[in-house]
Amino acid sequence: MFESISADQIKYIFENTDDAVCVVSSSGVLVEANPSAEKLFGITADNSIKIWDAIPYVAGNDDLIQLFIDAVTQKLTSQEAIVDYVSNDGKVFNLHVRLTFYKGDVSLYLIVITDLTKLIRVESAFARYTSPDIADYVLTTSEGQKRGGLTQNVSIIMSDLRGFTALATTMSAQRLIELLNHYFEKMVTVIEKYHGTVIEFLGDGIFIVFGAPKELPDHADMAVRCAVEMQNAMASVNEWNRKNGYPELEMGIGVNSGDVVVGNIGSDKKMKYGCMGSPVNTTGRLEALTIGGQVLISENTKVLLSEEITYSSAGAFLPKGSADELGYYELTGIGSLSLELGREEITWTDTDQECSFFMLMEKTVTEDEYKGKILKISSDKRFAVMSSDIVIKDRSNILIIKDGERKYAKVTGRDEGGYLICFTSVTQET
Repeated sequence: MFESISADQIKYIFENTDDAVCVVSSSGVLVEANPSAEKLFGITADNSIKIWDAIPYVAGNDDLIQLFIDAVTQKLTSQEAIVDYVSNDGKVFNLHVRLTFYKGDVSLYLIVITDLTKLIRVESAFARYTSPDIADYVLTTSEGQKRGGLTQNVSIIMSDLRGFTALATTMSAQRLIELLNHYFEKMVTVIEKYHGTVIEFLGDGIFIVFGAPKELPDHADMAVRCAVEMQNAMASVNEWNRKNGYPELEMGIGVNSGDVVVGNIGSDKKMKYGCMGSPVNTTGRLEALTIGGQVLISENTKVLLSEEITYSSAGAFLPKGSADELGYYELTGIGSLSLELGREEITWTDTDQECSFFMLMEKTVTEDEYKGKILKISSDKRFAVMSSDIVIKDRSNILIIKDGERKYAKVTGRDEGGYLICFTSVTQET
């Protein structure tokens, strides 16, 4: 049996709770109000004022006023809502309001109001600093704040801007951030449309997962369609760049699927939602094979698709730690959705220029210097054909030095007399 609660105990709870508690008559007159309620509304119960008249008549308070009027005039058994409240000094609150009365007696209403302002602001800020799906997972699930993970089948996108590192050295920090923020804004809009979860922004790159933390049965279709629309959105990005005096950008995208471990990684004091496993590394490797404007998808993703794809070329590479090559496809469309960044026919100019070049391993320039010759170059200076006595693997990254200029490039195929290369960035020799 519970011990009986004294009137003094009830009074203490009533006066010291952080929630605003009011008792209102059947006509809406404020009968009782605890200190929290008096502070919130700036009135006391001694005023014999109707509860809705205690609220400033400004546009932001319409829903709260109507909530009280409806509950009293319609004799509603109970009413509950989350509404905004603008105080007399202009402060905006987010309130959770609950109204109820003793069953069978509508002469008195009990109103309990919880101030959610700080909680909602924290949740909103948290959702901005991470993906909304991750915020929801952390705040609403039993596993959201525990360390640990689980194995989940997902599709992964990794995207990266081509030549951005060199470009960043030519811009002020303020303009660089403005450029990136606009680019990310456009990309995240597309990502959310296809239910992708942004794991993190990697400098100018984006790491996206489809199928975690929320399961997504058609994650492969969503990822591939998202990748195509992200590339198509670059037209809008570059239109804004041109109008605002920024250089045009090019993005490469890799898409892969597989079983990964997802969950909270870190310590009890600091954790992050992460995604780990060989499919993540493979996606990064696939993205590194792209040039600007390309979407490469792996065979792992292709076999999961419910829609037909179109592609312009296919190849294979050896993922790190694997004994077998993995096939990939240069995507041009999926279903009715097509990649709109069409390549114009290249106009060539013949040349005969000696050059030196170095192979790149990851981001590191190797020590061995090789000799080559630029046989022809495109009119937009983006592509060239280079001959060499050594064998260069397709999709290799190289650094070319010619006439004091350092040009980073990717080998994209073979052409009559040499290798077709695409320049990714240019810096001046110092």
